[in-house]
Amino acid sequence: MTKEQLIALGLTPEQANSVITGFGSMISISRFDEVNEAKKQLEKDIASRDKQLEELKKVDVEGLQVQIEKLQGENATAKQEYESKLKETQLSGAIKLALAGKVHDADIAIGQIDKKLIELDAEGKVTKGLDEQLKTLQESKPFLFVPETTQTLKGVIPVTPVEKDKDGNPVAGSYGKQLAETSNQGAKELADAQKSYFD
Repeated sequence: MTKEQLIALGLTPEQANSVITGFGSMISISRFDEVNEAKKQLEKDIASRDKQLEELKKVDVEGLQVQIEKLQGENATAKQEYESKLKETQLSGAIKLALAGKVHDADIAIGQIDKKLIELDAEGKVTKGLDEQLKTLQESKPFLFVPETTQTLKGVIPVTPVEKDKDGNPVAGSYGKQLAETSNQGAKELADAQKSYFD
């Protein structure tokens, strides 16, 4: 509190001077409350830190170390399993792609192949180990593979293209001619088949 504030409260200037001299300048109640709250908060913080330190003293450091090592081991195993499954999936996909159109059932064929011998490039394509195994497998189990040459069914006559003029239009009579030739060829083959059957 200042001298002026004391005079405003009804003290004489001499009384105000003696109060100021005896007690010095006073702080406001709001500032007092602010400092007091800060002090209380500091005391709480110190008590909280002391409690945390006491709790830390109770911690089993060796037990924590064992638990950390266990978790690290589990994480390493999970990572290894994930990488192994990913590699397996990549290998199967690359082999299926390489076998497309060559075998009747890719899954059965893959079951006969040793994947450990197969190597992939950065793009996931088979670079080594498959061709040799396929050659051996084709010799031992040819039924797994689609024949390389397709035979025309007996009695089926391939259709020859219709003759066209220089503008790409069908030449008059060419389709009828082709149809007649096909019919005659079919009749001849039928007659030959009947003859061989009855003889």
